[in-house]
Amino acid sequence: MTVSEALTSANVTWHSGLTRGKRLEALGGTGATVWFTGLPASGKSTLAAALERALVSRGRAAYLLDGDNLRHGLNGDLAFDRESRAENVRRAAHVARLFADAGVVALVSLVSPYAAERAKARELHEADGILFLEVYVNIPLAECERRDPKGLYARARRGEICEFTGIDDPYERPEHADVELGAGDLPLEAAVDVLVTRLGRRIP
Repeated sequence: MTVSEALTSANVTWHSGLTRGKRLEALGGTGATVWFTGLPASGKSTLAAALERALVSRGRAAYLLDGDNLRHGLNGDLAFDRESRAENVRRAAHVARLFADAGVVALVSLVSPYAAERAKARELHEADGILFLEVYVNIPLAECERRDPKGLYARARRGEICEFTGIDDPYERPEHADVELGAGDLPLEAAVDVLVTRLGRRIP
């Protein structure tokens, strides 16, 4: 039995509140999820936080769901083995879907190394008619190691951290990301403008 199967509740019913259309009519904006994936230290959180500021400054409700922040509470009971990483993504996806359904642009910054789990996150949104935009922050491993702001790559190389993505655990790169941003492609502000434009074309 997987973690997610063990947490599936029985004898529960979904209680509907306002329709998404009613919220759109009242709030003036449709929600969405922008899912940032990439190696540790690739700059996902920096980009997501900049996009959050840009959207809010334009009057759009947006909220950053950073992987480290989620592990301070909601996902604080999870380890870093494959099953725990899958559950980490599953929980984040469900929270993001709820935010997006409420009219907020949820900005998920999560390594989310496995393609199958990212696909499930997308399917969860698309099954409910919610826009899901996958952004692959494609920075080479050598550059991520050079940055290493938390010193995690160095610790993984010394064997102090096990199952670290990019070192002794794989990262399955997206084959069909909605947006791919690489090292030196665009300055931060220009990259944010690209994402704001992509969102603006897809949601009111």
